[in-house]
Amino acid sequence: MRPIRPGDRGPAAAEIRTVLVRLGLLPDDTGDDRYDATAERAIRAFQQSRGLIADGVVDDQTWQALDGARWQLGDRPLFAARPEPLTGDDVRTLQERLLEMGYDVGRADAVFGDRTAHALGKFQREVGLTSDGSFGPATMAALRRLGRKVTGGRPQLLRESALLHNAGPALVGKRIVIDPGHGGDDTGVTVPDGMLRWTEADIVYDLASRLEGRLAAAGVQVHLTRNRDTWFPERERARFANDLGADLLISLHCDGHPNPAAQGVAAYHFGGPVGVTSTVGEQLAGLVEREVAARTGMLDCGAHAKGWDLLRLTRMPAVRVEIGYLTSPDDRAKLIDPVFRDRAVEAMVAAIQRMYLTKDSDFPTGTFDVSSLRTALAAR
Repeated sequence: MRPIRPGDRGPAAAEIRTVLVRLGLLPDDTGDDRYDATAERAIRAFQQSRGLIADGVVDDQTWQALDGARWQLGDRPLFAARPEPLTGDDVRTLQERLLEMGYDVGRADAVFGDRTAHALGKFQREVGLTSDGSFGPATMAALRRLGRKVTGGRPQLLRESALLHNAGPALVGKRIVIDPGHGGDDTGVTVPDGMLRWTEADIVYDLASRLEGRLAAAGVQVHLTRNRDTWFPERERARFANDLGADLLISLHCDGHPNPAAQGVAAYHFGGPVGVTSTVGEQLAGLVEREVAARTGMLDCGAHAKGWDLLRLTRMPAVRVEIGYLTSPDDRAKLIDPVFRDRAVEAMVAAIQRMYLTKDSDFPTGTFDVSSLRTALAAR
């Protein structure tokens, strides 16, 4: 859908208001087709609660979250539909309940796929129900009888941590997907500078290419989600990484803000105010932002949980790194400097390697020698 912005009106704006009324976020005002300040405030609050960018713009991700919020567990039957799977809050609630009981649905991504159906079938079999992998009144009653036995997504934490431990410390043979944000006609943040024009898409593609080279030199199988001139939606980028069976995904972006004083590096992992968080993703996000801040002198803006599609729909730990603000004169001067880009890439390689090290063999932030990875590979 075309993004709906404050001040727009028409059928799409009227539908947004209808959904907000249904969710109890807006008073009943049937017939109003304006996306006004009241609706914008409601959307911003909703976006904040879902780990989305709270900008008041209803884009595809916000609309999908709004549409999915209509459904509560038990409102409808759930099953593995083809070709488009069922999605919604009811699916996410079911996935979180199954995770709490130790059934492996992967990530609570609100998509009822084969993995969710398989986990649900296993639960049904163990409680004496017909194991058909579909959710109906009998399965709902069984869930209510059992109550909550484990909270906080602990089984998912243990599962992700076990996979990380079993992967071993070496980067050789690891499969990592690098996602340069935007691309094609989508230039991202764009800042004119005299006769020049700096774009987020170009800068992050250069960073991705440098990171690809560094990781490949360390023995990593590296894949980029786009080339210099193409663009794909986040869902397709997530599908690409899932089909590859990647071990990690790193998405690269720059930020922008009307206030030129906004600056710094931040990293994001899957999660939100409520629900299951990607624990290994959180660990990697923290390592990346701290390493980049330590090695480049950028302001450290921390690591945060978000529900963006690329973080939610990937089956491997995934992080999005916002490397500075193009709208900040200080950050922009760094970002357009090739020497700075090399330091930022070196920081990300160090963070990736440190994630696979045990606590006993880890290094303090900013001290791991990335060149040792190439030396160790050459000695093999």
